[in-house]
Amino acid sequence: MDFQAGILQDGNPMESLEKQLICPICLEMFSKPVVILPCQHNLCRKCANDVFQAANPCWQSRGSLISGGRFRCPSCRHEVLLDRHGVYGLQRNLLVENIIDIYKQECSSRPLKKGEHPKCKEHEDERINIYCVTCEVPTCSMCKVFGAHKDCEVAPLETIFQGQKTELNNCISMLVAGNDRIQTIISQLEDSCHSTEENSEAAKRELCARFAALAALLEEKKAELLQRISQEQADKTAFIQSLICQYKEQLEKSSRLVETAIQAAEETGGAAFLMGTGTHKSLLSLPRIVEASKGGRLDKIEQGYESMDAFSVSLDHLTEAIHALDFDPAEEDEEYFDGEEEEAED
Repeated sequence: MDFQAGILQDGNPMESLEKQLICPICLEMFSKPVVILPCQHNLCRKCANDVFQAANPCWQSRGSLISGGRFRCPSCRHEVLLDRHGVYGLQRNLLVENIIDIYKQECSSRPLKKGEHPKCKEHEDERINIYCVTCEVPTCSMCKVFGAHKDCEVAPLETIFQGQKTELNNCISMLVAGNDRIQTIISQLEDSCHSTEENSEAAKRELCARFAALAALLEEKKAELLQRISQEQADKTAFIQSLICQYKEQLEKSSRLVETAIQAAEETGGAAFLMGTGTHKSLLSLPRIVEASKGGRLDKIEQGYESMDAFSVSLDHLTEAIHALDFDPAEEDEEYFDGEEEEAED
């Protein structure tokens, strides 16, 4: 079945398609299931079965013992041979069935053409020209006189049409105005969202700058205190090192005197000892003994001199102050109320 050639011959594709979907036997649109003959022509299964039954009166059903039968295609007169299943042995043309479904859906969803006046379903030749107020449906004059709406209240179709059209236009105007207001609110909310993001970023930058300044101040103060500790350490260490040098010098002098005295004490002869160079006499002189014992009178450091407890710093109050850091609620409330007053004025 050449659908494309038939469709191209007509200016209206839908009308041409409808012609291609007409059964040559019942002259109606194919009803499912559609069977395809060996000659490639299509028939409704019911129509094909009627033709087959008329040509083979002895064939009663698919369960019959008769082996089959034959009939001629109504379109091309080609003789079709069927087996014992009869028409039910022919293949279904699913393509045509799908095209029929699509066509019916398209026809049901197509609006009326401009200028085309709808007809009454009950009286096909009558135009719909009145409106049943009781049932709230348009109808024709025959339905009012003889049909289902003979006892109903009716009105001119044009009057109802103009009234409902005016009402619809008013509703459209209200909806459009409402949409405009909603769009305005949406724009305001989007602007508020954008401003909130910008203000938040500015507040974050300011907060980071203040904390950075505070951190720099703490670092500066820490460096100052460390310098003071280092200076104190240097002063005390220098003083202790000077004392160490003094005590080492005194120890060296005393050690040399002890060594000389030991050498003199090792002399065994009394005459030699007494007639010697006089070392023992010089050792036994009071000034040298006093000089040797002078180490006990050198400077000393006080107890706890090495302690650095004076440089301990208490940061508890700063820790509490940092924990207590928060945004100023007074400023936030003031800004919030100012915003509410401006919104109320707007």
